[in-house]
This record gives sequence, structure tokens and C-alpha cells, in this order.
Amino acid sequence: MLDPNQFIRTSGKADPVWVHTEPYSKRPQFEKLDKDIETDVCIIGSGISGISTAYELVTRGVNVVMIEARDILSGESGRTSGHLASALDDHYTEIAKTHGDKKAKLAAESHSWALDRVGEISKQLSIECEYRHLPGYEISQYPRSDPHHAEEMKELKSEADKAKSLGLSTEFQETFAIKGWEGKVDQRGGAIFFQQATFHPTKYLLGVIKWLAKQPNFTCYTHTRMMSCEEKGLLNKEVKVGTLDGKTITCKDAVEATCVPLQKLSIVAEMEYYRTYCIASRIPKGSYEDCLIYDLADPYHYIRFTECDEKDDYLVLGGADHKVGQEGNEEAKYKELEDWVRERFTQLGPTDYKWSGQIFEPVDHVAFIGLNQGKKHIYVVTGDSGNGLTHGVLAGKLIADEIQGVQNPWSGLYNPKRLPPLSTLPDMIGHDLQINAQYKRFLQSDVKDIEDIKPCSGGVLNPTASKPIAVYRDENGKPHKFSAMCPHLHGVVAWNQSEKTWDCPVHGSRFGGNNGVCVMGPAKAGLAPVE
Repeated sequence: MLDPNQFIRTSGKADPVWVHTEPYSKRPQFEKLDKDIETDVCIIGSGISGISTAYELVTRGVNVVMIEARDILSGESGRTSGHLASALDDHYTEIAKTHGDKKAKLAAESHSWALDRVGEISKQLSIECEYRHLPGYEISQYPRSDPHHAEEMKELKSEADKAKSLGLSTEFQETFAIKGWEGKVDQRGGAIFFQQATFHPTKYLLGVIKWLAKQPNFTCYTHTRMMSCEEKGLLNKEVKVGTLDGKTITCKDAVEATCVPLQKLSIVAEMEYYRTYCIASRIPKGSYEDCLIYDLADPYHYIRFTECDEKDDYLVLGGADHKVGQEGNEEAKYKELEDWVRERFTQLGPTDYKWSGQIFEPVDHVAFIGLNQGKKHIYVVTGDSGNGLTHGVLAGKLIADEIQGVQNPWSGLYNPKRLPPLSTLPDMIGHDLQINAQYKRFLQSDVKDIEDIKPCSGGVLNPTASKPIAVYRDENGKPHKFSAMCPHLHGVVAWNQSEKTWDCPVHGSRFGGNNGVCVMGPAKAGLAPVE
């Protein structure tokens, strides 16, 4: 049965492991905005980017209003794997190749600052969130007997050397052992990144938002969906944020902390959109080394650990990424992860949680944080590259500094107005061609008749090749029908059976399966109901 409130609390049917100790019922509730208001800064979105930006501004005495379209923390920050790493997914060798060593060093410094900042804030606010420093291991995907192993070890040594030259504490080792990895698949050497970190993201973010709610210069409104964000007034010196219910927030500056800007194109077209999958399996306490693990597979695998109960902890494994709405059979992705990890960690018990999240991959390997293109007072945070938690935290400081006119050395690196390097042009062209190919779904139909759709499932019925219909049949067989055309750029959505959502293969917008509500931008509104 699909809970009618599911897509108000989170962006999919599958619950992440973080609800194990922090169920939705424990989260604070806020009122819906029911009048026009004024403030200094309006923050749109209540994930780690929005909450971090609010914290940095509120502690400096700025008046902040935060709005959220659904419940608090209902987006991707509540579905992450919980890594706090300065060992970046896109690798410093690639960042330096694209942007130069000076900017690669700024990336290393900013992410290191962010993972330490979480520790500082959790200590200052007395938030118990399992925060701790630990090593991160980047390893080859191949056994030593495979001829590709030497090639990947060369790549890992190059990454370790580059990271060390940028000021990070790293080391390359030909071999090392990780306690708990005891299966038939041999362990390999690689790059070790020291002073990485991990935490319970939901405990941390709920702790910060509860503290913010007590401050006189902070107000939060939930179930308040932004539909417009425009610069107005003399010389565009003020911003008007309009809501779905016709209310207006007038502010000096606005921050779109919504994973992806709620707009048509510009930087939206400079990113690729991926689903990534996670499982959380029980592992006996004391049977493993507490660390972060990454391999060089494509898509790569990533591991961390978190608390479960007095007897067990959870091993959290992620991977099996694919482009949003462009590959079905999500259950096969979970099986792929299960098979991979049980070959290596033989003491694993049952898997209690399976869920997926979304990744925004910028074409030039660096996030977009700062003033949006063509704007003077509207800021954006997007392009997490799989490091959304540290990106969100550093965005808080970077945007707070820019709003207050404080020079920040990171601003040039993350500037959304930067021009993509010429070296990325072939990738951008290939990406555009691949995206345009998704419009072929206008000519396709998943089913010939609504009766072909099983209960608790969905499919696109396309009787005229011009008005495709997205049909979800509930547990009683009752159909719920919506326009299958994404309101962003009119791509035809695809059914996600695992999360019970409609996913757009063009720019990654997602919608609740049984109600069409928008749970992920860049679309602003949900799927239109069809009679």
C-alpha cells in the first residue's frame, strides 16, 4: 500500500536507513505561509544547503525565512549515504586538469573546511549525531591477478600524489587490509585519505533546525511551494518570491537551496542527472574497521557504517548509478549491490533498508554555488557531484559571505556564471544529444490498456502520440491518471517501480506516483491530473 503522505515526507516510497532512529514522527512541524511577509533573506529548501546557509546567516544577525514545499528535510539530504569527504568523487587529478592546480587546492580546502565545520557545529549545539573522523580508502576494483589492476593502481597513486600536493593528508600503499573484508575477493592497495569524517545526517540537520527555530531572526514555513523568484524594484534591488497559494515574500536576497534551480535551462543544461542506490545491512559490532571505502568501478561502490542497536551496526553500501528515468528494473540494482558486498563482507546479516537518491553531475566537475546566471540577488546551490553534504555545508559559508559582501577565496571556483572550459565541449554536446534522444518517448507506450498495469504499479499509456497519460493503479486497482508530460520541458516521464515515482529522463524532475506531486526539480509544479 502506498502511504498518501509518503511524498510529503520524502522523495520516494523506500525509506532510508536514517529513519531507523529518527522516524518521520520525530521531526519538527512548521506552519504553512498564509500571508505576505518581508525579510532580509528567503531560503527555498530545507536540506543541508538551506539549513547550513540559514545557520551561517542567523548567527550573523541576518533575518531569515526558510520555505519548504513539503515536510522539513523531505528531499535528498534525508536520503544520502552520509559521507563527509574531502576525497572527491571526481578526483583532484581531473579537477586540476580542467581548472588548474590553484582551483583544485581551493576545492580541497573548502571540502576539508566543510567536514570540520559539521564537527564544530554539532559540538557547539550539543548535537549527538555520530560525528567522527576516520580514514577513507580508495581501492582498485580489480584483483591483483587482473591486468587492469596495475593500471588502476597507477591512477590511484597519481590521485594520492595530487591530493597530497594540494595539502590533504594522503598516502599510497600497494597493499593494505581492511578489517571485515574477509571474503573470497582479495583486498587491494590504493590511496588512503586521512581525516575524513562521517555522521548521522538526519540527527545533525534536525538538531540544527531545532536550534534555528528558537532564534528570533529565523522563521520556517512548510507546505509552501515556491512558484516564482524574481528580482524587482529599482535596479532590481529586491526579490519577490511567489508561492503556489499566491503569497509573496519580499526580501533583499533569495537562495534556491533546492538541489537544482527551479528554472528552464542555463546551468540546468550543464549537468547530468543520476539515480544512485543504497542498502543497509546488519554487521556485528566490532567485526569491521570503521572507515569509508570507495572503488574505481564505473559506477563505483561506496561504503560507510552507522549505528543500529546493541548487537549490530549497519554497513551502508551505495552504487549502481544510472541516468534518471533511463533504465528500469530497480530491484536488479539492489541485488547487484547485495551480491557485491556479500562476496567481501561475509559476516553480514539481513538487509533492513533499500533506497535510492539523486546525484547532479556538472560537466566540469565543480558545483555551482553563488549568484545565479544573470542575477544580482538570487543565489543557487547545485551540482553536488556525489559530495552533496560537504558541498551543502561550504555553500552556507560561501553564500553568507557573498550576501554580506565578505570576500571568499572559493567564490571564483564555484561561480555559477563561469564559462565551461573548452575541454568539456565534447561531453556537453554528447550530453545534449543523449538528452534530446529521450523525447522519443512521445512515440512510445508502456502498455496498451490500463488493465495491463498491475496494482501498486504504473505505466505510460500513449494512445495519440501527443497526449501521453501516466497511470498509477493503487492496491485496489483504482487508476490515478496524470499528464505524462513533465511541466519543465515536456519530457515524457518513466515509471520507477522501486520508489513508486514518475521520473523525467530529460532533466531529472520526479513526481509522486499516486498524486503527481513534484518531489524533485527543476520542475516547479506537479503532473497535471487527467480526468
